[in-house]
Amino acid sequence: MSKERLVESIRKIPDFPIKGILFYDVTTLFKDSQTLQALADELYEMYKDKGITKVVGIESRGFIMGPILATRLGAGFVPIRKPGKLPAETYEESYDKEYGKDIIQIHKDALEENDVVLIHDDLLATGGTMKAACNLVKRLSPRKIYVNFILELKDLHGIDSFEKDTEVQSVLSL
Repeated sequence: MSKERLVESIRKIPDFPIKGILFYDVTTLFKDSQTLQALADELYEMYKDKGITKVVGIESRGFIMGPILATRLGAGFVPIRKPGKLPAETYEESYDKEYGKDIIQIHKDALEENDVVLIHDDLLATGGTMKAACNLVKRLSPRKIYVNFILELKDLHGIDSFEKDTEVQSVLSL
C-alpha cells in the first residue's frame, strides 16, 4: 500500500479540540485491516535492525501501534501516561502543547541502562509531548533513544525541538 493511500485515509477535523486547530485523526488508519497491516509493516521496516529492546508509547494513540511494533520487534512495551494512571513510583514532566499545558509520567523502573528505546506517538505537531517524553526516558539512562511518529506536520517545525543527535522519523508527512 502506498504512503499516499495511507495519507488519504487520515480524517481531517477542523476546529478540534479547539477553534483554529485542524486535527488529523489517524484512528482511521487502524480501522481497516489492510491499512493497519501496511502501517505496521512500514514501522517494522524502519526499526527492524536497530536493536530495539523497548517501545515506549505515549497515551493514548501511542498505545495502538506501540505494542504492535514491540511485538513485531521482539521488544517490551512501556506506557507513558497522564498523572494518576500508573500505580508505582513515577517521574513526571510538564510541557506546553498547541492549546494548553499537560503532564506525563513514566514508571521509575520502566527502563534499564542497556535498553535501546523507541518512543512512539501518533503525530508530531509542535513537538511538546514527545520532547517531554524524551526527557522522561533520558532520566532512566537507556543506551540509545529513537523517536517515531505516524504523521509529521512539517509546517509546525516540531522536529526542530529535538537535539541533533536524536534520530526522529515519521512514516508519513504533510
